[in-house]
Amino acid sequence: MKTSGRTGAVGVVVGALALSAFTAPAAQAASTGIKVSRVVVNGGKPIVVGTTDEKEPSITFRVTLPSGYTSANMWPWTARPFLYHGTTLAKGAENGLGAVMYTCDATTPRIADCEGSLYIDPRYGLRSNNDATTWKIGALTQLWKPSGGLKTEQVVTASGTAQLKRWAKVTVNASPEPVKKGKTITVTGSLKRADWAKHTYTGVGGASVKLQFRKKGSSTYSTVKTVKTGSTGALKTTVKASVDGYWRWSYGGSSTTGTATAKADFVDVR
Repeated sequence: MKTSGRTGAVGVVVGALALSAFTAPAAQAASTGIKVSRVVVNGGKPIVVGTTDEKEPSITFRVTLPSGYTSANMWPWTARPFLYHGTTLAKGAENGLGAVMYTCDATTPRIADCEGSLYIDPRYGLRSNNDATTWKIGALTQLWKPSGGLKTEQVVTASGTAQLKRWAKVTVNASPEPVKKGKTITVTGSLKRADWAKHTYTGVGGASVKLQFRKKGSSTYSTVKTVKTGSTGALKTTVKASVDGYWRWSYGGSSTTGTATAKADFVDVR
């Protein structure tokens, strides 16, 4: 059963938006006994974030209440998962990226399985390119008295991790157009990625990018060669014109940067 408020499993819960949304307790007077486990963010896939677009990756997790409590005692904010890295758990509760909204279904009297979303706004939630890393997961838990009122709260660790990556984009231009068969085609472009400190896109130097070609009438691209970007992310190479077709650059990404493929440029060979 899924309900809202105090009865049954927790219903829709509005959580933190991002950054400084949690207030971690100054001292842990007592344990809540609440456990947060089985956390999966974005289906286990990396979260790729640009410079302005807000992201709401999915999150699923399990909340286990202590002995003597049931799902009927679950108030909104019983458990507030958040992502953090490079800091203490308590500090992460203050400066992490937290759950925006989730719902929970009771599976046993003391266990509820929850699903919802996180909220990431790169303009405020991501301040450094070092944020492109593996984030840990914590949760601010609050235990409420059966009769009402907060009994105690505690920041706890939770299972799982989430990887954040910088959004990348690549452009392409093949010329001249049209071109005579056997002549040289020059293919240029650039590879850039989100800079979360400057809130703009900057060039990626020294990256390996594939030049790919698709013959007119075909649906399959093949890799012609691999080229490294210059210090500013610029791409340039030459090929011989043979048949009509589409040229594009394709970047496979890295541990900190997402993949990117350019919109293909058609060249008419005469």
